[in-house]
Amino acid sequence: MTTQLPRYDDWLNGELEECARDAGEDVDTYVARAVATRMVADLTRSERRSAEELMSHLAEAAVFADSSLPNVSAAINDPDRLRALHATGLLDSPVEEVYDRITRAAAQALDAPHALVSLVDADRQFFKSSAGLGELTKEERQTPLNRSVCQYAVANGVPLILEDARADPVFKNHPAVLDGTLVAYLGIPLIDGDSNAIGTLCVYDEKPRLWSTGHVQILSDLAELAAERIFKQPT
Repeated sequence: MTTQLPRYDDWLNGELEECARDAGEDVDTYVARAVATRMVADLTRSERRSAEELMSHLAEAAVFADSSLPNVSAAINDPDRLRALHATGLLDSPVEEVYDRITRAAAQALDAPHALVSLVDADRQFFKSSAGLGELTKEERQTPLNRSVCQYAVANGVPLILEDARADPVFKNHPAVLDGTLVAYLGIPLIDGDSNAIGTLCVYDEKPRLWSTGHVQILSDLAELAAERIFKQPT
């Protein structure tokens, strides 16, 4: 063990080492991630400033980096997919009531605190619509790609269902899971007629959820409405 924490006796340091080992990390990494998670949570609750700057620095320092997350860069950067996304003209566009109705309906129907229409670009995700997050600033309507869970639903082109991401062998070390942003997630890809997934309609919660087949069907139906609106051809 490389770290001996102040105020920790031998027993506590031994427990720390065991917890880090169970998480598959060395103690330094385990402690750094724990501290970073607390910093993000505290700053998010604070009204002093946004946590975005902190998250940006944590990303640059690779504090939450983890090789167990699948590499989906090839699918995300597929030229046809990106052309389909950019052709919608929705990136950086203002909020629209037609999409807000869909996210509100998704949150209400699934009794979820948060819902998003998320568009996944090559290096970021942009929120065309959100429910349960209040009025977002321009900066808050996008996040770096490493913060995106939606990218994995987009890359695979199928619904992504996480009932407790903290216990998931793949997603337990995702930055949004580590800092407590989400625990449960259900995302349906938004797919055009050429099978290009450009984003998702998703709901998420800060506590575990059991998503039923009914939940998946309802969200899929709402995602189809969103996709019809996005990819509607002019008459």
